[in-house]
Amino acid sequence: MEGSGADTDGNEFKNAKEMWMEQVGDTTKRTQWYREGVGYWQAVEASVNGVLGGYGHVSDGDILGSEVFLKSILAERFPLAGKDRPLVALDCGSGIGRVTKNLLIRYFNEVDLLEPVSHFLEAARESLAPENNGASDLHKATNFFCVPLQEFTPDAGRYDVIWVQWCIGHLTDEDFISFFKRAKLGLKAGGIFVLKENIARSGFILDKEDRSITRSDTYYKDLFNQCGLYPFKSRDQKGFPEELFPVKMYALTTEVPRRISRARREQINRPGVIK
Repeated sequence: MEGSGADTDGNEFKNAKEMWMEQVGDTTKRTQWYREGVGYWQAVEASVNGVLGGYGHVSDGDILGSEVFLKSILAERFPLAGKDRPLVALDCGSGIGRVTKNLLIRYFNEVDLLEPVSHFLEAARESLAPENNGASDLHKATNFFCVPLQEFTPDAGRYDVIWVQWCIGHLTDEDFISFFKRAKLGLKAGGIFVLKENIARSGFILDKEDRSITRSDTYYKDLFNQCGLYPFKSRDQKGFPEELFPVKMYALTTEVPRRISRARREQINRPGVIK
């Protein structure tokens, strides 16, 4: 695992293993980690500004960046996009349903929401009710699961896309790997994960207030490898205030990338003959 990191009190760690041993090194500490993480959000108002930590004004830019990324994925992975069969998505860490309402429900026939903070999920349920959202039978929020990521197991083969945004930092490395291994079973053939998260410039940063960790790109890629996931596409979020962490989107597949044979590569790279 990539090297050193620090917490928001200025304490430094030689590596992630040292930090996790201190934070969740026994059952009591692990339970406290998750209790305090959910407890932090339980004290936050169920609004866009609340779930975005006072930066509600970035929501439109966030949705726009995500939509560009999602459309490119749908065009490559699901060219018939719901015409051959219904498309189903899972919104992990859905909060008040901001991403579902403004993005996912427009592209997927069914969206399930997963959120451990009960008053956020109730706000999402109300916001996404057909009478409030103008939803139709063809595009709707279907299930609302009040369950934390580390305890959730999806129905086998239900989802085309599992969208995980601004929530995976609350999971320890061990639970990160365990979650994705379980969630892989919830994907349909050819299904993908989309992970959108804050990125540390190197190592990691531990937020002691909300019990979350911001990992570097290298850190994430090491975890993806341990999960048996392969980056299919990635994109940086643009247009956020400079004081915020950089944000990156990853599309992840369970399929081992196909390797082009040496003979095929040479054929592709051979200059064409001008006639």
